[in-house]
Amino acid sequence: MSTKQRMISPADFETLAGVPDAAKPSAVWLWLNLDPLGRGRFDTRSISSAMYPTLDLTPDEVDEHLVLLAEAGFLTTFLAPDPDTRETVEWLLLLHPLKVDLRGTTIRTPEPPGAFHGRSMAMGGGGRARARERARGSARERARAGVRAEDAARAAAWDAVQEDREPAPERPERPAVLDAPPMFCDEHMPRGAGKTKCGPCRDRRLLRDEWMQRRVYEDRLTEFYELNDEPEEVWDDTVF
Repeated sequence: MSTKQRMISPADFETLAGVPDAAKPSAVWLWLNLDPLGRGRFDTRSISSAMYPTLDLTPDEVDEHLVLLAEAGFLTTFLAPDPDTRETVEWLLLLHPLKVDLRGTTIRTPEPPGAFHGRSMAMGGGGRARARERARGSARERARAGVRAEDAARAAAWDAVQEDREPAPERPERPAVLDAPPMFCDEHMPRGAGKTKCGPCRDRRLLRDEWMQRRVYEDRLTEFYELNDEPEEVWDDTVF
């Protein structure tokens, strides 16, 4: 990035007429921070870091703005070796750079190819197409993140509603009397023998009473162990 002092004239602002409003602050920042010839590395992370706190844009948002600026004819890109590493990288080139006094200025950015004029960001190995695809990928990812956030919010709201609801009443246990043996013999079921004495009916009632007493005892014993949470004692009848 260059620290060379530069001024923006009214004629310069006229070149922003076709630039989307969202990308105009980025265009002005590039005017003021690329080298005096309007060149700089196509590195969205470095640009995003350098923009803060002047413009608080993420690398993906910078990428989208560069695509908008290219489509508006404000800039293009080209491929050329990096002066330090000699590695071929992508460079930004403003098509309407500011007028700057170049006296005493050293330009280290590489020269673009001789036939770059009039060419779009598609030159330089498909730079514009790559930038557009990166921007679209970023937009898709943000859309997916938005959907995930909405799903999480709906799930949280549903959980909150469920917590506010009163718990459903517990279904009572089946009464033991429904499972007890019959009160009368087969001959006198279900109303009994009336005033007539019946030995089999008496035996059935005795069996039923014994069954009920045992069931009540078992239920109370189970409740005792559940409340006390103590292991049941096991008696060892071994004689020493």
